[in-house]
Amino acid sequence: MRASARRTSTTVVAAVGEHARACVERLHRWGNVATLIPDPDAPALDRAVEAWNAATRIHTPYFVHDADPLATAAAAWVRRFDEQGPVGELEVAVADTVARWRAGSIELPDYYLVLDAETWSPTRRHWYLGVLHAAGPSRVVPIADADDAGSALAHLSAGRWWPDVDELLTGIERVVPDQIVAATPRATPAT
Repeated sequence: MRASARRTSTTVVAAVGEHARACVERLHRWGNVATLIPDPDAPALDRAVEAWNAATRIHTPYFVHDADPLATAAAAWVRRFDEQGPVGELEVAVADTVARWRAGSIELPDYYLVLDAETWSPTRRHWYLGVLHAAGPSRVVPIADADDAGSALAHLSAGRWWPDVDELLTGIERVVPDQIVAATPRATPAT
């Protein structure tokens, strides 16, 4: 574990998904949970910097936010494999994310709460439940909706820590999402 990740005295949880903000707002009412919703109009990496800065000052058992530090890289990866992103976008997103991480201004959360993944596009779902889950299986927790977040926090399990962000993102452009390809009808031999 990186020294910067150890300087928190809370379990940092990032909620991701369309209802992440609602999840964070619900958890705000819990006595042992501190929450933060950075400016939704700010760039994703700036939101992650704000969340990490807050995490280093929090002393409650849990700190939940909706500012995924990998959001920029994730969005670029999804666009690349959905053939919607410009050439080089993923490489720039990875370089920006790694630079912020190396500077110590962002860090991966201890856990991701992945809300309503079944409603996501297959490529986006594969980023969280495929790529990130493979890197830290117990650190990616799918939940049905924001109402399940409190129960999920109470049942987080320990597991191996994330690889360093530079290691996690190295070669990410070659990690292809799972795809189901429609079978082509087989030609039947002439009789």
